[in-house]
Amino acid sequence: MKELLDVLHEDNHTIVVNKKPSEIVQGDKTGDEPMPEKIKRYLKEKYDKPGNVFCGVVHRLDRPTSGAIVFARTSKALERLNKQFRDKETNKIYWAVVETKPSKKQERLVNWLQKNEKQNKSYVVDGSKNKDAKEAILTYRLLSSSDKYHLLEITLETGRHHQIRCQLANIGCIIKGDLKYGAKRSNKDGSIHLHARSLQFTHPTSLEEINVIAPVPNDPLWQFFEKEVSSKSNKEKVVNEH
Repeated sequence: MKELLDVLHEDNHTIVVNKKPSEIVQGDKTGDEPMPEKIKRYLKEKYDKPGNVFCGVVHRLDRPTSGAIVFARTSKALERLNKQFRDKETNKIYWAVVETKPSKKQERLVNWLQKNEKQNKSYVVDGSKNKDAKEAILTYRLLSSSDKYHLLEITLETGRHHQIRCQLANIGCIIKGDLKYGAKRSNKDGSIHLHARSLQFTHPTSLEEINVIAPVPNDPLWQFFEKEVSSKSNKEKVVNEH
């Protein structure tokens, strides 16, 4: 059972998993098994637990998105982690591979988004004319480029429905494979090139800072960019040390 889960951090109160693009956080019409059920089974088998095993959903990632996601193993942890995420006391960094290079190397995007429930899609709208619209803020930074694609690092200030996908598409930087927001073609595995790269939160009981980095999916383009970023940061380290 362990091979089904890529566990990045685990203790008595929390478990952080590197979500695959095919996995779902909550049940949907496909009937596919959601992640909490897999985690419960993994914990039950690993620790030989009798009876029911607790696994609480703290936050979500869209199905085609990969990366770090934390679940609570106790109700106390769930309550405290929910509060942290609600109060924006966590730090999440995403990587996105886009088809078009942004006009600026770094930019803070502020938009108003409105969700269309039927289409399960968000749109950038005029906030003054749409009462249901919610303010969405993110900052992106260009990390690296290949011949055809560009890697952006994204920090969220708000957590809106499809926020990164919608806001980047709005500036013409469509995420690779994201047909819903205008990509030219889909990825073979149904994924999009959006990855929750790192997650930082305060442990709900020990109060220590937990920092987790999620390795990118086993995909040539992701692997290329991960190596590029690693190589750049190593070079910068050497320069700074001298």
